[in-house]
Amino acid sequence: MGAATGGPGIVHVVDDDASFRSAIERRLKIAGYEVEPYRSAQQLLDHMPDERQVGCILLDVKIPGLNGPDLQERLTELGSTLPIIFLTGHADVPTTVRTIKAGAEDFLTKPISSEELLRAIGKAITRHESSRRLKDKLDGFRELLATLTPREYQVFDLVVQGKINKQIGHQLGATERTIKAHRHRVMEKMKVQTLAELVSIAERLGMVADASDSRSS
Repeated sequence: MGAATGGPGIVHVVDDDASFRSAIERRLKIAGYEVEPYRSAQQLLDHMPDERQVGCILLDVKIPGLNGPDLQERLTELGSTLPIIFLTGHADVPTTVRTIKAGAEDFLTKPISSEELLRAIGKAITRHESSRRLKDKLDGFRELLATLTPREYQVFDLVVQGKINKQIGHQLGATERTIKAHRHRVMEKMKVQTLAELVSIAERLGMVADASDSRSS
């Protein structure tokens, strides 16, 4: 029973079939999950789930009104990171392909065994947890980046492109010694000890990729 305290996650169940919703809710609550049921896609959009709480969406493909794949599209536009597990009464290859290509976590055909359902939900929630951790990390890096002066940012950008102090100094019209001082402050502010760590942060923030893209274009 310990799993329910704090909860291993919230499952947002979107299905117009009330008896199916309550059956799923019972199964998931026994497994220790919190459940938020919705009759329609619109109801979920009107009460957008809190992204900070680990969870996933269990979504029927053929709900009336805005259907499952359309809701998936709308949630992507809104920047939702909650993994979506689709449910369907009968396997439909084009819909499966469309939803998986658009990032769906899984596609399950009713009736679903508890084992299959819990395995899919466990996997989806683990993925949401790791994507949230990554997002928190990136937000932290962006906050550190915002503390750099415009000149420190230029130095950071050139350092992670693989330029040495002499080249950076030449490009920015500064002495090597000045660049060295800037570089030291960049490392301090970004809370790293090595160039490798700095490059790793820049890659995660898309700075290195941007640099190579601009060179190749």
